[in-house]
Amino acid sequence: MCQLLGMNCNVPTDIVFSFTGFAMRGGHTDTHHDGWGIAFFEGAGVRHFVDHQAAIASPVAELIKRYPIKSTNVIAHIRKATQGRVALENCHPFVRELWGRYWVFAHNGDLKQFAPTLDGAFRPVGSTDSELAFCYLLQQLRRRFGDSRPPLADLRAALAELVAEIAVHGTFNMMLSSGEELFAHCSTQLFYLVRQHPFVTAELSDEDVSVDFSQVTTPNDRVAIIVTQPLTTNERWTAFAPGELKLFVDGVPQAAPAD
Repeated sequence: MCQLLGMNCNVPTDIVFSFTGFAMRGGHTDTHHDGWGIAFFEGAGVRHFVDHQAAIASPVAELIKRYPIKSTNVIAHIRKATQGRVALENCHPFVRELWGRYWVFAHNGDLKQFAPTLDGAFRPVGSTDSELAFCYLLQQLRRRFGDSRPPLADLRAALAELVAEIAVHGTFNMMLSSGEELFAHCSTQLFYLVRQHPFVTAELSDEDVSVDFSQVTTPNDRVAIIVTQPLTTNERWTAFAPGELKLFVDGVPQAAPAD
C-alpha cells in the first residue's frame, strides 16, 4: 500500500523535517518506489511536485528536502502501485478546481469494482482508482451544493457520507484539502499528532535526524501532522479509528459533530 503525509498549521510552516523521514520510505526503509508527490498551498495557489521515480532517488525530492517551502496545508504521497502503471499521470496528490479553489487529494488503498458514472466535469487523466475516487467526490459535492461552497459543517457531513460509500469497495485512507482545512479519512491506518508549545526535540524513526522545535517556532505556533505510520520515535501519536473522518483547522483536530 501507499503512504500518506499531511500537515495542517495555524501559521505557514515548512515540512522539511517530516518529509525527510517520509521520503526515506520511498525505496529505502520501505518498498514504496513507484512514484511520489507533494502539494503545498500558498494563498489561493498550489505548488505541486510529482515524480514517477522513487522518492529516495528523485532529484525533485532532494529539492523539497533542501528548500523550506512554507504552507499552512500540505499533502504528500509515496506510491506502491496497485492500479495503474508507474507513470507521472498516476502519481498523487491530484489537483482539481471546485468553487473557485484548488482541491488536493491523495489516497492509500485499493478499491475493487469501483466504477462510478462521471458526468464529464471531473475526469481522471491517469488510470488509478484513486484519481477516479477524487473525481467522483468532487462531482457529488458539486451536485449536492451547486456552485457555492457550503458551510464547513455541511461539507464535513457530506464527505462523511461519500467516503463511507466509497470505502465499501475496499481500503480508502485519504487526505483532502482546499487550503483552508485538511480532511483525513482512515479505512485501516492513520496517525496524527499536534506540535505546540512547549515544543520538544523530535527524532525521526527512518533517518538519524532530530530537530529541537523550540528553537525554530514561536509559542503561538501549532502544527498537526497526519501520517500512515508514525514518523518519530519520541512523540505520542494518536491512532485514528477505522472509518473515522477527521477535520483539521489551524493545527487543531475539530470535534466530531454530535449524533
